Amino acid sequence: MQGKVHADAMPAVYAGIDVCKERLDIYLHPAGERFSVANDAGGWRCLRRRLTLLPVAMVALEATSKYHRAVHRRLHGAGIPVALVNPLRARLFAEACGMLAKTDAIDARMLAWMSVRLELAESPPAAEQVEALQELVRARAAAVEERTALANRLESCAHAVLRRELQGRLRGLDRHLGRLERLISTHVAAHPDLAGHYAIVRSIPGIGPVTATELLANLDVVGRVGGKQVAALAGLAPFARDSGDARGLRHIGRGRPHLRKALYMAALAAARCNPDLKRFHQRLRQNGKPPKVAITAVMRKLLILANTLIAQNRHWSPDPA
Repeated sequence: MQGKVHADAMPAVYAGIDVCKERLDIYLHPAGERFSVANDAGGWRCLRRRLTLLPVAMVALEATSKYHRAVHRRLHGAGIPVALVNPLRARLFAEACGMLAKTDAIDARMLAWMSVRLELAESPPAAEQVEALQELVRARAAAVEERTALANRLESCAHAVLRRELQGRLRGLDRHLGRLERLISTHVAAHPDLAGHYAIVRSIPGIGPVTATELLANLDVVGRVGGKQVAALAGLAPFARDSGDARGLRHIGRGRPHLRKALYMAALAAARCNPDLKRFHQRLRQNGKPPKVAITAVMRKLLILANTLIAQNRHWSPDPA
């Protein structure tokens, strides 16, 4: 009973966790306590035990490749609120605080302060089937980039032996890509939620299988947030650049580049074959919008449309003319 009263009397604790492959660096605010644990099952258990004894208001966890996923899932499962923080955002916050030095311990402290100052929202972990799809889709994207680089080298290569070597590697990559496509299709079909969302997205004219799986893998919040938020996450929301009387051009940026690339190709197709978006694109062009601006607007429309359809659990149907 005394332990319970003592815990209730403690101020709220905000934790920052800097992530690397081998280690987690933790800082507890306002106590000023810092410690490290291994980024493995034993370290996760130790961290969870320590945090469950404290009145934790929020844990700010740096999203680092896939090395944050397991500890995120363990803490969330223990009922500890966790906010995922983009490393760039964390670095900009540190610099805004005047902290130009960068070490793992400093980054953990900055993350804890960030959770206090910015009142970060909790980020539930992605479903395990979505994380598996992310790995498959990213492997496909890496293989496509590698194939493009090899094809460019082959085009400019004059040495006969090197050309044969490059051609052999390209054939191997083509087989690898074929296997990845089959793995992705099998994985989506094996999980009803993914399969249902995939069918909804594929019902939109202009969105092919690659764009559909990129969307489901890179935006696990699709269907659960509003249109403006999903556009911002993809880096398709135009932001103001105004100062005084000057009104600057609106620009998109950041977000998730692989998703934007897939949506760009889908928008080119939708501007030709999707009746609603074709009219929308033509209207923008007739109003004097540059081609790139018009296609970007179609990309944003496609994404918001997919988000709305998934939220409403229905397939696409054309708007009446």
